[in-house]
Amino acid sequence: MKILLACAGGMSSAIAAKSLQKAAQEHGVTLEVHETSSSAFEDEIKKDYSLALVAPQIRHRFDDLKKIGDTVGVKTLLISPRGYSPIGGEFLYKQILEEAPELFN
Repeated sequence: MKILLACAGGMSSAIAAKSLQKAAQEHGVTLEVHETSSSAFEDEIKKDYSLALVAPQIRHRFDDLKKIGDTVGVKTLLISPRGYSPIGGEFLYKQILEEAPELFN
């Protein structure tokens, strides 16, 4: 599964992305997670993603980013603050399972 993780500048999301990948791997799921800035989101989301995640620090842009995701058929979720940390991967993985279970069928 290919996931796009958007944050303000595309850099802080690398830590959350690695934590998410590790948690998924521990559950036997392989995820490919790419990071991007909110300003590059519109172009990047068109590159065959299964899911888009929006970092909590840019929650004010969530509605706009979700509309962009909707136009290309990519479900977009707002990451809970608890899941956006070096140790939040397991929490974020569970959030995805709860809010987008169809991706795991």
